[in-house]
Amino acid sequence: MPVVIETNGLSKTYRGPGGGTPALVDLTLSVEEGEIFGLVGPNGSGKTTTLKLLLGLLYPTAGEAKLFGKNPATDAGVRSRVGYLPEGPYFYEHLDAEEVLGFYAQLFQMPREQARERIDALLEQVDMANRRHVRLGQCSKGMVQRIGLAQALINDPGLVLLDEPTSGLDPLGARDMRNHIVALKKQGKTVFLCSHILSEVERVCDRVAILHQGRLLQVVRVNELTGSLEDHFVQLVEEAERH
Repeated sequence: MPVVIETNGLSKTYRGPGGGTPALVDLTLSVEEGEIFGLVGPNGSGKTTTLKLLLGLLYPTAGEAKLFGKNPATDAGVRSRVGYLPEGPYFYEHLDAEEVLGFYAQLFQMPREQARERIDALLEQVDMANRRHVRLGQCSKGMVQRIGLAQALINDPGLVLLDEPTSGLDPLGARDMRNHIVALKKQGKTVFLCSHILSEVERVCDRVAILHQGRLLQVVRVNELTGSLEDHFVQLVEEAERH
């Protein structure tokens, strides 16, 4: 399968008064087209830094990251093929779902008729069509998360980056988000998600990369695990800390 995400020796050190703090060290991995790939690790393991490097929001200290074979920090064309749902997305509370998506459609300079059709389709896809005119200030966290997913898809991206997509959701909301993520794969999209909720990752991901203290411990294929992802994760991290 074609490779959508590729990192080679990707590293990031944050500079400060007391010297440098390595947040990511020599990350090398690849994500194939059409798979759901998870990135997990304890707090401070480098997950968010990795996402920011993939989005081109940070420049690496060493190594490189490529999306669709291009550098996301310098190639605006490749960024237009990516959708991003941040953790805890925030939108102006006086807007409704349709207005939020209309704003993002304008950012992509989408023609009005095309934007209208795209917004209608996305609101149906995330089960918000009947609540399209509810103000964001009156929406539940699950509804806001679904609107956030819709905005990440407004440009019909080939790659969707999700940061803690089920964090803070109740069981029904988490189930709905899982279903939406699996549906993206069925549409042929590649999904790269970061999460600390291992049970959620295990349910949707094809492969998972485990980070610890900025270093990649292992990439595992979920369907080949003999036990739970959580047990495997704990064992790997405990071994790394002993060494």
